[in-house]
Amino acid sequence: MAQLRARELGLPLQGETGRYNAITDVPGVEVGYRTIRREDASPAVRTGVTAILPFGRHGPLRPAWAGSFCLNGNGEMTGLHWVEDGGYFLGPICLTNTHSVGAVHHAAVRWMIRTYRDAFTADHLWVMPVVAETYDGVLSDVLGQHVAEEDALQAIDGATAGVVREGSVGGGTGMICYGYKGGSGTSSRLVKTGGVPGTVGAFVQANFGRPDLLTVCGVPVGRLLAARRDEPERGSVIGVVATDLPMLPHQLRRVARRAALGIARTGTSGGNSSGDLFLAFSTANPSDLPQRSGDLLTLQSLNDELFDPVYEAVCQAVEEAVLNALLAGEPMDAVRPEGTRIKALDGETLLAAMRRYDR
Repeated sequence: MAQLRARELGLPLQGETGRYNAITDVPGVEVGYRTIRREDASPAVRTGVTAILPFGRHGPLRPAWAGSFCLNGNGEMTGLHWVEDGGYFLGPICLTNTHSVGAVHHAAVRWMIRTYRDAFTADHLWVMPVVAETYDGVLSDVLGQHVAEEDALQAIDGATAGVVREGSVGGGTGMICYGYKGGSGTSSRLVKTGGVPGTVGAFVQANFGRPDLLTVCGVPVGRLLAARRDEPERGSVIGVVATDLPMLPHQLRRVARRAALGIARTGTSGGNSSGDLFLAFSTANPSDLPQRSGDLLTLQSLNDELFDPVYEAVCQAVEEAVLNALLAGEPMDAVRPEGTRIKALDGETLLAAMRRYDR
């Protein structure tokens, strides 16, 4: 039986969520997975691809205004140079394992050309997809490079709105978080600032954290639950924040920074071997391609003075997304080193630890 999500478990989380408590609460956003599980292989294969589409599979080819932030750079997210300079990206965001970035990148280019061929032919466009990774070599045969282009295409073509599965699915299949089974997690918050209503959604591929540092709703439960405290922090986290609030790229860079504060709430200090990379995008300000937009662009944005509630919502949603990824985990036996079992974070055990701190 699937474990309850963090909020359903009764954890004292702040903020009002959207209908699905997922990144798909931002209108237009779709999420798709391709999960690859071969338990009879030697070593076992547990990996995959996650696709996040800002405007859905059938949306127009249009910029998603964006900003990014790197907390610790031992990781990869392609396309960020243009996000920083141009302030937008085109197409899906794909998440996978460290050694599959190339195959997924090729697939994303292929999907874009296939889907928007007329635009690429008429305007001499090129594609710089956003593809990010975390390392799953403890629980999967990462050296085997088992993700193919077709797997990534299945994730993109299968993207849907609504309920988003969590835990050991898609790119998060073989991930570990705070010493427990990690993976894919999501959450959302409803925001109203300056009379402008909107939604903030977060998605994480959680593969980070030292066990004794795990913090839940401000409670240092890792001190009670961790068997060892001398382990270095390894792994990485990819955080994606979506919103339908109107923002300019410089504001979205600031939003992406707050996603790092969201993971910090769960206890991490961002280890040297961790790739902690964050991307924030807005689906507001529908615009044609810059190549077709004439000499002047007209964009709306929130006043910077109204952003404090947005920042709070980002921190809350990212924190809850990490907890949801942890609580959706399932135990797995490691492939390296053999004989090690990565446990799932049991909800009742977590609640018992919270009660030790009168929470």
